[in-house]
Amino acid sequence: MTPRPRLPAWTSTLTWKAAVFITLMCCGLAALLGGLVHGAMTHQTVSTAREKALGKLDRITKEYETGGRMARGEGIDPVGLPADLRALAVSGKRGTAVGEHRGRAAMWAAAPADNDTAIAVSVDFTSSERTIAELDRAILGSSGLAIGGTLLIGAFGVTRITRRLHQTAQVARRISAGDLDARVDDSARSRDEVAAVSRALDTMASSLQSKLEAEQRFTADVAHELRTPLTGLNAAAELLPPGRPAELVRDRVQAMRALTEDLLEISRLDTRSERVELDSYDLAELAARTIRASGTDTTLTVVTSPRVETDRRRLDRILGNLIANAHKHGAAPVTVTVNGPTLTVTDAGPGYPPYLLTCGPQRFRTEGMNKGHGLGLTIAAGQARTLGATLTFRNRDPAGAEARVTLRTPTPTTREATAPPRRGDDPTLPG
Repeated sequence: MTPRPRLPAWTSTLTWKAAVFITLMCCGLAALLGGLVHGAMTHQTVSTAREKALGKLDRITKEYETGGRMARGEGIDPVGLPADLRALAVSGKRGTAVGEHRGRAAMWAAAPADNDTAIAVSVDFTSSERTIAELDRAILGSSGLAIGGTLLIGAFGVTRITRRLHQTAQVARRISAGDLDARVDDSARSRDEVAAVSRALDTMASSLQSKLEAEQRFTADVAHELRTPLTGLNAAAELLPPGRPAELVRDRVQAMRALTEDLLEISRLDTRSERVELDSYDLAELAARTIRASGTDTTLTVVTSPRVETDRRRLDRILGNLIANAHKHGAAPVTVTVNGPTLTVTDAGPGYPPYLLTCGPQRFRTEGMNKGHGLGLTIAAGQARTLGATLTFRNRDPAGAEARVTLRTPTPTTREATAPPRRGDDPTLPG
């Protein structure tokens, strides 16, 4: 089956469609008006020439009846008389027709004469034809100018509208990327439908920002308030006599403390107030250190290991969460691969759920029989965003999950835009 030809992408833009519509409308209107003017002018010119020819025919007929002398090209069956006009005259009727006389355009008039003959005269029609031709050229020229001017004015007006729509779409993309402070602010310049859409977008962004800030404040407040009773509960649990009940209490207290710390970290990441402390590290050594700290059976594969400028604590947090998630929700073997500035964590489990591949990690959302709060990958994504790294998820074929962290390439201004770097041998800060 032959594929259908597809038009270029720019032909689907509103500017292009408006330009085509304006051009077609102008051409149709110019053709209509030009046809009306041409028809009226032609009818008037031909009618004038016809009246002039019939008047001359009446005069020549009187001269013929009185035996007067007639000029060359006038009289009985003159040379050049159109055959259809002569036939009309021989049949006993008067008539006119445009023809030629001595190589020039002429308006002929004929009437019946004696013995199946026709008396006819001609009037020069050259000037009338020239007038009609000049009128046609004037109509075409003025139509072209009118179409061009209208197209330019229309394109300018449509471009202003599309520019405002592009600005609105750009702000919408910034909001979807997390910049909740972005606003169109188009209502002060205009009150048309585009301004109404812009106002609606700004109102939606303000409402969304207020709700998210309220949610962040609530999360932070709850986590802060839980810290104090959890600390007391942990101290009380340590005083319990040894035994299985005490172990269960201490385990649950530790789980609640870990959840509280995760909520606090997410709250800090949501406010985007975190500072990155960069230093130079060997990426394979960082990965090996994180694997040892995780206490899991994870394989490290090194293809190439460059020195990178990164925040060691945050990268440990990202890689540690990815490894923990692979062991908890995936299946062995779990492998960490270092290839240039990219870290890849793979497992042989069932893979990531579809919602995660489509929308990214979401807190407090899991599917199937998985137990968890969805905070580990959410924290990893937030820390990657803070580092300026790229974190992507995909499912492997035929089975397994893959998370890939690509660190940002260092630039000369990176170190100037961050806090003073720490030494590579400084102790790791708490997560």
